[in-house]
Amino acid sequence: MFHSRLGCSSISFRHQDLASALRTMKGLGFEEIDLGALPGVCDHVPYGLDAAAVEAVSAEVNTSGLRVRSVNGDIGDLNRVLDADAQAARERHLDALLTLSANIGAKALVLPCGALGHTPVRSVEEDLDLVAAQLTGAGRRAAEFGVELWTESLHFLRFCWNLERAGLLADRLAGSGVGIVMDFSHIVASGEDIQAYLDRNRGRISHVHLRDAVPGNINLSIGNGDADFAGGLKRLAADGYAGHFSLELETRDVTNDERPAAAAKAASFITDLL
Repeated sequence: MFHSRLGCSSISFRHQDLASALRTMKGLGFEEIDLGALPGVCDHVPYGLDAAAVEAVSAEVNTSGLRVRSVNGDIGDLNRVLDADAQAARERHLDALLTLSANIGAKALVLPCGALGHTPVRSVEEDLDLVAAQLTGAGRRAAEFGVELWTESLHFLRFCWNLERAGLLADRLAGSGVGIVMDFSHIVASGEDIQAYLDRNRGRISHVHLRDAVPGNINLSIGNGDADFAGGLKRLAADGYAGHFSLELETRDVTNDERPAAAAKAASFITDLL
C-alpha cells in the first residue's frame, strides 16, 4: 500500500497506549515502525525500564507482526557531567534500551544530540566533546547487542539545534560508526536550509524522519508547512541514500480522531514522491 521503505513512528499515535497504537499503524497499512521511547513525548516504552518492562514491551511489539526500524530513546542529557553513580545508572538504562531493541529486531537505537535547550552546561566545545564521547561509547555498547547507534541531529529543541552545532557534532563522530538521523521538520524549524544540511551530511545519514514545520514550529502535518519534501527526497536519492523513512507526526494541527486519516494521507503523498 505504501512504499516499502516508509514506516510510521509510534510517536504519531502517542495519545494511544502501545497496543492500540500498534493496531492503528498496522490497520492503516504500515509494515514498519519506529518505536517511541521518549519520556514526556511518548510513553510507549516506560522510562523506568526494568527487566519486566522490557519483556512486556518486547512481547507487545513482536505480537503485532510489525517490523521495527529503530527505537527512539533517551538516556538523559548527554552534555551533563555525571558522577560515577549517575554514569552507572545511565549505562544500565542504555543496556535496557539495547536489550529491547535487540529483542524486537530493531536495526538501531536513536539517542538525542544533547539536552533539551540550547545553552551549554560548560561551553559549546566542551559540551560537544562530551556528547560525542557519550554517543561513541553508546555505539560501542550497541554493537555488542547487534544494534546500530544513531543520533537525531540537528534537533531544534536540543543542544545541537542548528546546522553549525550539528555539523560540529558530526565532525566529532566521524569514524565512530554512529549514524545521523535527519528530520525535515527540525531543519526547517531552526531556519536552516534542507539542501545545505544535505551538503554537510552527505554519506552520513542513516535514517530520515518526516514531518512538516515552519520556522519555530515543528508540529505541522505534511503539506501545512514549508518543508520541501520533493526537493529533499530527490536530493537524497541522487546522493545514493538507501535507508528508510518514518512519518513522525507529532502534529498539533489535527485532532486525535483525525490523526489516522492524516497519517494515511501523508504516507500516500510521500509514497508518490519516493
